[in-house]
Amino acid sequence: MNDIATGARYLLQGFSLIHQKGIRQFAYIPMAINTLLFSFAIWLGVSKFDQWFASLMPSWLPEWLLSWLMWIIWPLFTGLLLLFIFFSFSIIANLLAAPFNGVLAEAVENKLSGEKPLSLSWLEIIKDAPLMMWGEIRKIAYFILWMIPLFILSWVPIINIIAPILWILLSSWMLALDYHDYPMGNHQLKFPQQRAILRQKRGLALGFGLATLGATMIPFVNFLVIPAAVAGATALYLDNLKR
Repeated sequence: MNDIATGARYLLQGFSLIHQKGIRQFAYIPMAINTLLFSFAIWLGVSKFDQWFASLMPSWLPEWLLSWLMWIIWPLFTGLLLLFIFFSFSIIANLLAAPFNGVLAEAVENKLSGEKPLSLSWLEIIKDAPLMMWGEIRKIAYFILWMIPLFILSWVPIINIIAPILWILLSSWMLALDYHDYPMGNHQLKFPQQRAILRQKRGLALGFGLATLGATMIPFVNFLVIPAAVAGATALYLDNLKR
């Protein structure tokens, strides 16, 4: 439990790191990508809700009943929208921000280790972009491979009682893997090596992932989650995992 609490605190440290000199210029680009995508998702869901709702409702329903049903379904729709945003737009945001997240992790490491501020050209970032995005796609494929059996278990009687807990644990573990990939990748550690290292500190990884999962669900805070999680994962790696 101490490791879980310690891992969660590194996300909080990440929120403070992304605004420091030498780091913030690399943090604001993934932050802007995340903000634009999440804002678009919210606007799309809210603006199209009436149209989607009307298309799902039978045409013979009276208008007063339709209006009444809309008031009931709005809270449910909001909850489903939040889940949709997390599982779809978070994946897209991480994919698009991947080239900048590696640079951000390097800037945070330089800051924490006392080295000179990072100076990179846009040409270098663009050159590394295909490799970084391919790495992100590989992580998504790994996540899907775990999702399939868990989805099946969710429909098995008795076992499905603990399915929500398993989904939370899986999501937390995947977020820990995702964001630690950037500082570890900068040290030439491949994805299987990263998983092996994080398993040795599973409590720290899960604590960090749980905190990141919770922050992703908080409106407006989720705009800052990607750069804060990259910065926090870098600090956690330097303090506890780097050999």
